[in-house]
Amino acid sequence: MTAIIGRKLGMTRVFEEDGTAIPVTVIEAGPCVVTRVKTTESDGYEAVQLGYGVVRKKSLTKPVLGQFEKAGVAPRRKLSEFRVNDPGEYEVGQEIRVDVFEPGQLVDVTGWSRGRGFQGVIKRHGMSRGRETHGNRNHRKPGSIGQSATPARVWKGKKLPGRMGGARVTVKDLSIVNVDSAKNLLLVRGAIPGASNGFVLIKGTSRTGK
Repeated sequence: MTAIIGRKLGMTRVFEEDGTAIPVTVIEAGPCVVTRVKTTESDGYEAVQLGYGVVRKKSLTKPVLGQFEKAGVAPRRKLSEFRVNDPGEYEVGQEIRVDVFEPGQLVDVTGWSRGRGFQGVIKRHGMSRGRETHGNRNHRKPGSIGQSATPARVWKGKKLPGRMGGARVTVKDLSIVNVDSAKNLLLVRGAIPGASNGFVLIKGTSRTGK
């Protein structure tokens, strides 16, 4: 398993030897600890649960705190599962660090996009606005959305105003530019979802570069 939980710190750029600027996202990746190992016999599937970050005991509910006490590890702020082929390679309390990755490796990064609240069709779907003159009163409205007697309803999936953002988003095939094991930093080429200090999941992929 080449996966880890991290925290997005922000974006910057690095330079290649020829002076080319590369935009990168800086991620504080790990260290994570294995809090649970799931097997087909006990849970019906094979996965490893990782914990990241430090949290006070009084910030957790008793059921959640009991899981950490049962595992014998300190409470963690963020928990996430990753599927594995051989769970026997891992044990509770094992530490997963950023050095499981290497420069040039392709990864899939999952984050939670910024929440935009309730938005109209112009901001949410990029629709054009109506005229501002000649008595037109349809400036930012979606316009007609229904049909006549047949089918006499609004089709599902119609582009309408609604909640925007705050969704789980995965960006695939991002290249790792640099790995700083001393500071637990991962430099990933390009942008990833979410605001600064947001949690992200980084998982290696077997796909090859384009």
